[in-house]
Amino acid sequence: MKVRCLEDLEKIASTKKNILTLFSGGLDSSYILYLLRNSEAKVYALAVDVGDDINKETLSEITHYFNVELIVIDAKERFLSNAVLPALQAKAKYMGLYPISASLSRPIIASYAVEQAALLNSDVIIHSANQSQNSLRRLNGAIEQLGFNGYYGSPYEYSAITREKKIKDLDAIGLGSFKSRGISGDSNLWCREFESGLLENPEAFNIPLDVYKWIRKPPLTTEQVITISYKNGIPIALNNKTLDVLSLINQLNHIAGAVGIGQFCGLEHLDQGEKVLEIREAPAASLLMDAYQHLEMASLDAELLREKIHIEQLWIREAVEGRWYGPLKIASEAFISNIAKYINGSVSYHLANGTSQVTSIIASKPLYLKERDHWELSTAHQRSLRHLEL
Repeated sequence: MKVRCLEDLEKIASTKKNILTLFSGGLDSSYILYLLRNSEAKVYALAVDVGDDINKETLSEITHYFNVELIVIDAKERFLSNAVLPALQAKAKYMGLYPISASLSRPIIASYAVEQAALLNSDVIIHSANQSQNSLRRLNGAIEQLGFNGYYGSPYEYSAITREKKIKDLDAIGLGSFKSRGISGDSNLWCREFESGLLENPEAFNIPLDVYKWIRKPPLTTEQVITISYKNGIPIALNNKTLDVLSLINQLNHIAGAVGIGQFCGLEHLDQGEKVLEIREAPAASLLMDAYQHLEMASLDAELLREKIHIEQLWIREAVEGRWYGPLKIASEAFISNIAKYINGSVSYHLANGTSQVTSIIASKPLYLKERDHWELSTAHQRSLRHLEL
């Protein structure tokens, strides 16, 4: 029961009593409300806050304009525990290039959508992903895997509408704020990403400096020395100060971003193999995954590490392809999370001019040698004794 085109949306709008839409306040989701403006159905706009600085006042202005009820849910804790920490422990980067982001947030958003639809007695969930956004299969996949039995999907899947037309139509009814938005963005507490508009052509693009929130341009010349501490695979302290994970990530985003760390650029595939350009900033994610890997190297056997690399790629693939609640992703996550209990210790960095230099790796139960000469002498002596016994 997929919603895939404008005709599907029109049919649902004329036959259903309650419609739940996913709403970010962006151009695409606002245009969904425009398309539903003459519907007799009760329309709800669900905004799920995964740490992306939701402006409730702006959201309220738009939903009030269309006489739509706004629902805002704070999802940061669920996003942290169910998505960010597993991604950190899997060192989840797309093709090794940059931290995955929407692959993490979309299943969490979908989970709240399914819950709210049940509460509101709605058998319709509408979102605004289009064919050039991988969120289409991630949202649809998650909603389906969660067992939702109603109508769901995006009318933009088969009905392509240009950004120019959406902006023009909204401007014509008095919503002119979208005219100044030159790119499409998506953000959460782990990563902020940008695409389309000024970033449309990978062969020639300029990154507007004002898109960055954490990255400072130019970076501060002040050097930083930081220490990240882990317990059972969870970051627990920054510079030896105990923090909850959310506070630690927030602080590290600003500390590392201020010296220019955490900028990413790359191409991501669509479901038919085409590639689109994405720009990202993720300072905390960059350092936290790096520190995690150093502690893994210090604490885990080489054969276990080799196998974990393979399992990590399974986890990443399932997340990226929209199979978040599928058995392979769940099984691979169980393997990864079980190993996390061995990751204990701290890693220190010297940060300057966009670079991070490791200055110390301290594991609670290390496999590394600290005094090679002493180890050589002791090992040689022990092995010589065994040789004599033979």
